[in-house]
Amino acid sequence: MAEAKSPRDRLLELTVFAPAGLALTLVEEFPKLVDKGRHRVEGQVHTARLVGQFAVQLGRRRVTETLDHFMAPAPGPAPAPPPHQVPTDQHPSASVWARPVDLAPSPADVPAPANGVVTPAEALAIPGYDSLSASQVVQRLDGLSAAELEEVRAHEHAHRQRRTILHRVDQLLAADGDAPA
Repeated sequence: MAEAKSPRDRLLELTVFAPAGLALTLVEEFPKLVDKGRHRVEGQVHTARLVGQFAVQLGRRRVTETLDHFMAPAPGPAPAPPPHQVPTDQHPSASVWARPVDLAPSPADVPAPANGVVTPAEALAIPGYDSLSASQVVQRLDGLSAAELEEVRAHEHAHRQRRTILHRVDQLLAADGDAPA
């Protein structure tokens, strides 16, 4: 069995020998600790840099595609894809997100205003029309007359062409036309 140490010996170990042993170990092991830390941190930084570069390139490509889609002229044949892109219908792993979506209805989908005059937003039956989202406008359409609905449709067709609003106006006008007189 180990012999019991005197309080003087314990105090000496705690105040002199333990710190000295720790300092010597630290001096011997310090270069190894630095190398280990450097290797681990540099590996993580390298991985983070690669992921960041990939995300920036992907984001830049998506923004460019979106801007190209909205800046392209509406009528006419579709433009050829840029040379750095593979057409989505020919590439098996192409993402659904890479395909441009036509958000605006074609002119044939929305009839022109009956009188050819587009009502300004301030004169519409819905206050603050241009500052409202499509869902907010749709909520306010139910109480409008057929003439007011026609004005909303003409204004929307001439400006933002939000399909949600245009379809709801058409539904309400069709229901109004079906209602008994």
